[in-house]
Amino acid sequence: MSILYSKTVLGNQTLQNRLVMSPMTRNRATGNIPNALMTEYYAQRGTAGLIITEGTSPSPNGLGYPRIPGIFSEDQVKGWKAITDAVHAKGAKMFIQLMHCGRIAHPLNLPGGARVLAPSAVASAGEMYTDAEGMKPLPVPQAMTGEEIRSTIAEFVQAAKNAVTAGFDGVELHAANGYLLEQFIRPNTNQRTDGYGGPIKNRARFVLETAEAVMGAIGKEKVGIRLSPFGVFNDMPVYDAMEADYTYLAQQLDTCGLVYVHLVDHSPMGAPPVPDAIKAVFRKLFRRTLILSGGYDAGRAERDLSAGKCDLIAVGRPFLANPDLVTRWKTGSAVNEANTATFYTPGPKGYIDYPALNQ
Repeated sequence: MSILYSKTVLGNQTLQNRLVMSPMTRNRATGNIPNALMTEYYAQRGTAGLIITEGTSPSPNGLGYPRIPGIFSEDQVKGWKAITDAVHAKGAKMFIQLMHCGRIAHPLNLPGGARVLAPSAVASAGEMYTDAEGMKPLPVPQAMTGEEIRSTIAEFVQAAKNAVTAGFDGVELHAANGYLLEQFIRPNTNQRTDGYGGPIKNRARFVLETAEAVMGAIGKEKVGIRLSPFGVFNDMPVYDAMEADYTYLAQQLDTCGLVYVHLVDHSPMGAPPVPDAIKAVFRKLFRRTLILSGGYDAGRAERDLSAGKCDLIAVGRPFLANPDLVTRWKTGSAVNEANTATFYTPGPKGYIDYPALNQ
């Protein structure tokens, strides 16, 4: 019997299957407000067990990219409420991914008064697209003061409360892919000399304090976290102590009691593979739900679940291109290929027009 399509529990919630739709930035939130187009997109994919939204900013400072949604205004909460209602009607549970871009941002993509903040004043290599002026080099961010660290944690807490108001079943803290939370973890971006810099105990402090504060506000059963050990996206090089650092994180996250850890392996996209030993460390040390993601097809998903390597499997591009992915995988049907040219473009093309089997 298939494990992948069987019901399971996540904390105190029941999922209709073990297939998770990964968070995927799609840049359709014009004015940073979730809209009817996004409602249709997520509802189409509501046969997943769990949907994790695209990265959603907890504050104006965290927006970073053009056309990404936020969850800090009344209009944004209202927009998301329409989406969670539509997804719940299809049976899926839904967590919002809270993504503060930190130094991976450009002022042209931020509203007036917002600032590019990071642990230290270290610019990322590379460029970012802006709607106003096309590609621009990433700027040197402002190093956060102690007061800004505290106010940013408070923004995450308020965003989590807003998410519950908007009907979400929980939140995922985005501590992966080179964004703000991971910028504190990694030594190349965190060159602080205060209590938030130096040894891993200090570099992990911002992440753990944020997790504790958010759990205190909405409950442990509603908070997960995404990590990308050995990920190199957004100028995050591999370093010697990485395995030891993420082992420490696994221990601390287990102690604080988050409902899940979501480990992403970017090797299918060209990054170094996450060693099996690291995945095994999280399996052993983190005693609640473990989600694995990275290049899965139905067969590999079934094998890793059967072997007890994880509890849930998250997939990105297959869900992007196949609104009815659960049915396609279950029946062994052919799948649509994703069109990379329309991943981040405004409008419905390449977003809500991928055909389902019955079309």
